[in-house]
Amino acid sequence: MYVIKQARPALRGLAVIALTLWIAAATSSAQVYPSRPITMMVPFPAGGPTDSVARIIANGMQSALGQPVVVSNVVGASGSIAGVRCAHAAPDGYTLCFGTWSTHVINGAVMTLSYDPLKDFEPVSLVSDNPMVIVANKNVPADDLKHLIEWLRANPDKASSATAGVATPPSLAGTFFQHATNTRFQLVHYRGVSLAMQDLIAGRVQMAFDFVANSMPQVQTGALKAYAVLADHRLAAAPDVPTVDEAGLPGFYVSSWQAIWVPKGSSREIVATLNKAVVAALVDPAVRQRLQALGQELRPAAQLTPQTLGQMQKAEIEKWWPIIKAANIKAQE
Repeated sequence: MYVIKQARPALRGLAVIALTLWIAAATSSAQVYPSRPITMMVPFPAGGPTDSVARIIANGMQSALGQPVVVSNVVGASGSIAGVRCAHAAPDGYTLCFGTWSTHVINGAVMTLSYDPLKDFEPVSLVSDNPMVIVANKNVPADDLKHLIEWLRANPDKASSATAGVATPPSLAGTFFQHATNTRFQLVHYRGVSLAMQDLIAGRVQMAFDFVANSMPQVQTGALKAYAVLADHRLAAAPDVPTVDEAGLPGFYVSSWQAIWVPKGSSREIVATLNKAVVAALVDPAVRQRLQALGQELRPAAQLTPQTLGQMQKAEIEKWWPIIKAANIKAQE
């Protein structure tokens, strides 16, 4: 009895130590992020341009995170199906929301959403810019942007501009251009880029506000003429094409940029970890080369902060929503 009475305090001490170690281990494990694969929701089909950029950046993030980043294509309703799923996902860092200027700015003005594209997400980082260029059929008489504007003003409603559909970037750029230059022309909506390009080259439509990656090969062969890139700097993919500032229409910037968000309520630590992974990917020469081959413009690391993305998205909403609503543009059914 004497030995047992002396042993009980020792056993109690061992139990306390074991429990303390177990709690510490469990707490440490719970704080490790990420500890399992991450899903990146992409709002457009596999194989498309947005999906291609998303897969490149997802693959590039894996080394920094130490976990796979798996792309999940959630398509439909111009990207808003993915938007609502992302907005309502758990804010635990395991659901990333890959989006674009269209999904996180334009959709809020052209359709009724069950989520707020600005307030229901935490910004992580801009990924890339998808810049645009004003191009025309080679038979259009204007040889520079100033003369194009003069020609359009002298011929109201006689010219036409090809787009990829209502509320798409080429359509919105055309609407913005008419607003900025006091010109009038028809917007002709096509169901695919290839059909629009065929008619543009053939002269059935006169002009287009197109993505640089689509049009520059045709410009280089002489099938189209390029007037200006809709950016504040010359582009690597079109070094000989002046900016709109240089061409006489300062500030006329349009880019269907792409970025990553997480659901609202995600911790600062999670956002910081993900941001570091995006930045690490975008400074990787192999990742940069693949994105630039798709016509993407990449920004300096200093412009890849969550704060920069949040401010840019807010500014774009303040710029574009009044233009869209004044033109009464609605998403196609």
